[in-house]
Amino acid sequence: MSVLFSPISLGALTLPNRVVVAPMCQYSAADGSASDWHMIHLGSLAISGAGLLIIEATAVEPRGRITPADLGLWSDLNEAAIGRVLTAIRMYSRIPVSIQLAHAGRKASTRVPWEGGAVIPAQKGKGGWRTVAPSPVPFNPGDPPPAELDEEGVHWIANAFSVAARRAARLNLDAVEVHSAHGYLLHEFLSPLSNRRTDSYGGSLENRMRFPLEIFEAVRRGFPKEKPVGVRLSGTDWIDGGWTLEESKVYARELERRGAAYIHVSSGGLAPEQKIPVAPGYQVSLAQGIKKAVGIPVIAVGLITEPKQAEEILERGEADAIALARAMLYDPRWPWHAAAELGAQVDAPPQYWRSQPYELKNLFTQD
Repeated sequence: MSVLFSPISLGALTLPNRVVVAPMCQYSAADGSASDWHMIHLGSLAISGAGLLIIEATAVEPRGRITPADLGLWSDLNEAAIGRVLTAIRMYSRIPVSIQLAHAGRKASTRVPWEGGAVIPAQKGKGGWRTVAPSPVPFNPGDPPPAELDEEGVHWIANAFSVAARRAARLNLDAVEVHSAHGYLLHEFLSPLSNRRTDSYGGSLENRMRFPLEIFEAVRRGFPKEKPVGVRLSGTDWIDGGWTLEESKVYARELERRGAAYIHVSSGGLAPEQKIPVAPGYQVSLAQGIKKAVGIPVIAVGLITEPKQAEEILERGEADAIALARAMLYDPRWPWHAAAELGAQVDAPPQYWRSQPYELKNLFTQD
């Protein structure tokens, strides 16, 4: 029996298989509200046969967006727009749906990637805004320095995460993921390269973890206790003197102690100086390291593109589930093809049942 297509529980939520659609920014929202593009994009992924669909990084306040076109969940209009997409998904798919709550910190106020991704200055008429961070250290040399968050600002953002979690609860989402990876605000507090504070939020590892842990607790309080809240983290900065795997293990254990349902392990994104050894499955060893440190499920992600590759990672016990991003964009039916290759079954809408090849008559679950 395929491990990839066996069930797994994230807290009280049981997934039908271990294929996770990773959150992928689409830069296609209007004032934070989901658009028709999200209906097409998420609708396609919802009938992929994956075990879980995680909606892209969703800003908890306007200045927490990476770009002005980022998805948000800070207003009633944002909530209603996501609700419209979820209504369509639930009409035609049984896939559990999660959302990743995020704040871009000093990496906010940029152009969308296909327009170059450069910083948009905080000038009238330019569409940009002053970014915030643990310390006034810009992401790129020459960028405008972010404003250092004071204690009031820290508490305000924690409340914004809590409010967004309550909106996620009203939307009846199945889970929430807290984004503390890729150089965004929570990761900025964790890494000594971006956190130069001398108060209770900086310096020691315990202090640098304080704000991200407070954010997790705020989200956990705002979301129904019977539903899972997980966390995405960067296992390492890939920079000497930066955030390390050993620190990630400590952080993961603290999250587990506070009720995290799973850890989703990525890496990098904190600074341009990173030297990432990109290769197939290059982040799996980080997931494996976290898995040895905690008792909750660990999701591996990063250049995992082949079904047998994913199956072997799980067979070796290096992770508990596999997240795919770009591979799902390239092949939105990746789980169908993986199930066919691994001799498993996968959920598909009845409108598509006749697409299965004759020799794979039992590919689709029909119940």
